[in-house]
Amino acid sequence: MNQPAIADRARAVARYDLPASIVVFLVALPLSLGIAIASHAPVAAGLIAAIVGGVVAGAIGGSALQVSGPAAGLTVVVAESINQFGFRTTCFIVVVAGILQILLGLSKVARAALAVAPVVVHAMLAGIGITIALQQVHVLLGGESRSSAWANVIALPEQVASLHGWSAGLGLMVVAIMFGWKYVPAKIRIVPAALAAIVVATIVSLAIPGEVKRVSIDGSLFDSIGLPELPNGEWSAVVLMIVTICLIASVESLLSAVAVDKMHSGERTNFDREMVGQGSANVLSGMIGGLPITGVIVRSSTNVMAGARTRASAILHGFWILVFSASLVGLVEQIPLAALAGLLVVIGTQLVKLSHVRLAHLTGDLVVYSITLLCVVFLNLLEGVLIGLAVAAALLIWRVVRVAVDASEIPGTGEWRVRIDGSATFLSLPKLTGSLQQVPRGAAVVVEMTVDFLDHAAFETIDEWARQHRANGGTVRFVEIGEARMDRAGEAPPSRSLGRATFDDIFASWRGSRRETDSSLAKGIADYNSGHAHLLRPHLDELRTGQDPEAFFLTCVDSRIVPNVITGSGPGDLFTVRNVGNIVPAHGDASVDSALEFALEVLSVETVVVCGHSACGAMAGLLSGRSGMPSIDRWLDNARDSLARYENDHPVRRAAAEAGYSEVDQLSMTNIAVQVERLRSHAAVLRAGEQREVAVAGIFFDIATAQVIEIGSSSIAVITGDDTTLQHLHDHDLNLSVAASSTRNGESPG
Repeated sequence: MNQPAIADRARAVARYDLPASIVVFLVALPLSLGIAIASHAPVAAGLIAAIVGGVVAGAIGGSALQVSGPAAGLTVVVAESINQFGFRTTCFIVVVAGILQILLGLSKVARAALAVAPVVVHAMLAGIGITIALQQVHVLLGGESRSSAWANVIALPEQVASLHGWSAGLGLMVVAIMFGWKYVPAKIRIVPAALAAIVVATIVSLAIPGEVKRVSIDGSLFDSIGLPELPNGEWSAVVLMIVTICLIASVESLLSAVAVDKMHSGERTNFDREMVGQGSANVLSGMIGGLPITGVIVRSSTNVMAGARTRASAILHGFWILVFSASLVGLVEQIPLAALAGLLVVIGTQLVKLSHVRLAHLTGDLVVYSITLLCVVFLNLLEGVLIGLAVAAALLIWRVVRVAVDASEIPGTGEWRVRIDGSATFLSLPKLTGSLQQVPRGAAVVVEMTVDFLDHAAFETIDEWARQHRANGGTVRFVEIGEARMDRAGEAPPSRSLGRATFDDIFASWRGSRRETDSSLAKGIADYNSGHAHLLRPHLDELRTGQDPEAFFLTCVDSRIVPNVITGSGPGDLFTVRNVGNIVPAHGDASVDSALEFALEVLSVETVVVCGHSACGAMAGLLSGRSGMPSIDRWLDNARDSLARYENDHPVRRAAAEAGYSEVDQLSMTNIAVQVERLRSHAAVLRAGEQREVAVAGIFFDIATAQVIEIGSSSIAVITGDDTTLQHLHDHDLNLSVAASSTRNGESPG
């Protein structure tokens, strides 16, 4: 890297990352202290984890703006591990969990950690939040937390009745400041709410009489550094704890990285590298006596909103925590435990997000959310997550394999309709046979099957019922819409396609799949009547008394152009005229003129479109000077003006040439521009333009890329999703109400 580049990088860090790192440091410091206390770990362990998470994960990880450190999401697990194995053995567990994370990152399977139902993750975090809040509310009130969530709930009334006044006051003060901080003036809100709450509570605690329990650190930060200890037996439980911490830390870090990516437009996360970074941080943190580390969305989002641009911000925030912890231990020891408890109560309640509950309700996953949350709170985190995943998987299987079956008489026809929608498997046989038995003997039946999966058991049941119904004098007609078909079910194993069947069945004649026989059209019509006519019937029923198209559409007779497909329209939307070369004769043509007048004056269309295409035979004949067919040559005389404009280097031709189109396609695009000019000056268009706005536009269908190109007066461009209607094409400002006025003033509308 050259000297100017280094200087620019340094200036950017000083301008953006340095201020952001200070803001993140101020947020991370009280959170790290509170998480250590809630985990029943030494306070210094939280500071060590914050330092290592910032520096190591920040430098090595794959997310440039994610900030790592001790996380509330692991508080319950770490507390359980410390209670079961002791703190130093828990550090060993953290080291091994970090090694496992590194291996996962190096094996390129980091994204697999994201394959967890989001509703389970949301419920897990909510359960952890409730557990933390239940624990810390006792500390806030001046007492001690119990060993389980249920015990905390049972003991809460007694704790409230015997609360310690000063401690409760300090804790409630922190809660009030945290929730009310958004209402203070913006200039004051520059200070993070958590820092402000802890500072205010600490100052007040120093002024009140009486004793208040405070944070205790044995010696300096460096005195707290120590190596982990190997477990004394219980290896199966240790392995389970290692896997638990590894999975939770990995999932939380990766989900946090995904969320951070959505907050900025810079470098995207390399998930495998992020896993290696998180694992490396956990190895070092565990080796020197720190808590497990994850990517933390609270700190990361603060980092982004504070204006950070690079990973330097996360690294510097870890450095600031190191400087503070090494030199200001006495200041940390003045913080009341009740104040940190109030902070943790707020953090815990904030993990329960109403937006997640609403989302679970809207998506039908509220049962999964509720069961996971309750199991995390009242059993333990691992069991709760596993049970939640099992419930989510069961719900998924039920949704995938379920089928809707309905049998009813079609009013006024005497015919019965049986609808089968979904995945027809052996699990659906009770519902399927029950509905089929409702059909009377001898009735005429249409079976509408929108089935994406049909196994042999369901096929055999339907086929046997149809055979017996016909034998009893009834008729059965199948209308099959989905990918799975009755005529294939007995010939091959069942499969679920990715949607190719729908395209093949509806548009198979495009692909030539039916051209091997002389009856391709007849076969296509038969398939339409049996498989697709009923889909159009409700729409066409609204059009049976008249039409109300949106646009007049002039295009070439070429068989490769299907107007409704390339415009995303349907029956009744386009009033279409086709001729060789999509030409509007300058001296009039009955077929074009009559259709245009009818469309504008009777149907009141608001858009007139000319559509040409690539590899046009008419344009090739015009360019070569002869087609070899006298009638076509006479017709192409109407496009001599287009050829002349092409030879005079029309702006559209230049734009097409620069884009790499062939000479025939350049002429085709020029011809579209010329026909648009002719239509703008057409008498029928001018009359309509005096009464309302009428847009005239040109488009070009590139067969090779299947893209539709806008043809402007001097440019071409691919039409994207930003163009919501044809009225908003390149020349939309040249509407005909203006053009008609210009003509009356003796100006040319072209």
